[in-house]
Amino acid sequence: MTADRSVDVLIVGSGAAGASCAAELRGQGFAGSVLLAGRELDPPYERPPLSKQYLAASSAAPLPVPGDVQLLTRTSVMKLDPEARTATLSTKESVAFSHAVLCTGANVRRLPIEGAQLEGIHYLRTNRNADALREAVVPGSRVVLVGGSFIACEVAATLTTMGASCTLVFPEEECLCLQFGHQVGAWAQSLLESRGVEVLAGEGVASFAGSGEDVERVVTASGRSLECDLVVVGVGAVPDVMLARSSGLTLGSLGGVACSATLETSASGVYAAGDMCEYESVLHGGPVRIEHHEVAVGQGRCAARNVLGAGEAFADVPYFWSDIADWATLEAVGPAVDGWDSEEVRGSFDDGSFSVFYSKGDRLVAAMTVGRPEDLDEARERLRG
Repeated sequence: MTADRSVDVLIVGSGAAGASCAAELRGQGFAGSVLLAGRELDPPYERPPLSKQYLAASSAAPLPVPGDVQLLTRTSVMKLDPEARTATLSTKESVAFSHAVLCTGANVRRLPIEGAQLEGIHYLRTNRNADALREAVVPGSRVVLVGGSFIACEVAATLTTMGASCTLVFPEEECLCLQFGHQVGAWAQSLLESRGVEVLAGEGVASFAGSGEDVERVVTASGRSLECDLVVVGVGAVPDVMLARSSGLTLGSLGGVACSATLETSASGVYAAGDMCEYESVLHGGPVRIEHHEVAVGQGRCAARNVLGAGEAFADVPYFWSDIADWATLEAVGPAVDGWDSEEVRGSFDDGSFSVFYSKGDRLVAAMTVGRPEDLDEARERLRG
């Protein structure tokens, strides 16, 4: 069957990885045809501000896409045949391609508990989600945030600055402790509490409840009832591998699409980048999947160069940052995917300027800092080896 159109490179997904892939192809001088198809309602934009500046002020941060790249919004790739080099779009149009880069990202993890269908329960993944949450919050709103990681903490801080009364609920001992350990977790929790955020650590959520269609209470596993006007759930994301699975691509043990060090999937000429890319890391010595913006950008660029024949391994040191309102900025390199067994603290938690170096045996595996960027530079060089 003859395809409706033919392109040299098909990019599936219009997030940070897809947009950076398109930009890098043109930046490398590639003059062939590029089609960027994404299910998003809007052209590519920055996701990190959604829980921070965008949520507070509705200031969009677009991701640049070269003007000569064919951009299709509100368009999903429904089928992809790596052997025949064809794809079928949600518009029913068929596309023949020479190379493909899958950047399908991840979907929010939803809580399958009683009351989950009630109105007023928000998840944050897109700009439209952030718009809806902003419109729902007024000064004095009682907001329960489920989760103790980055999204929940960032949103709690942002909504607090907007005049809401926020309560964090999560099962861990301290917020952010899974990522950074108990010392940093205790500091972060103290910071949030000092700014008026109520923190209920060690508490699971059993159900949502309301007398009508709207959520009115969050019921914890211990039976505590938290009155609320709305809920924000931030309990992680699930890599979107539906297209990869239906295309016969090999999936990895970490839930992503298995890729080589060059980000090539099990199908020749088909690459992956971003949240669903599970690649053989030359830095970590095994498969890694990282859901960070800067990693997605770097992988998109690397995949673009490899489409053009570079054959290079993705070797960027993963970098991440988190703004807790304007109260503190956490920066990290790593992550410590296999854990750590010792922590070296520099600076002072009490002064709010500190770094933590995480090691496993005699090898540095990650580092994080608040206010000491020189330590992060040192850690980055040590991680490069």
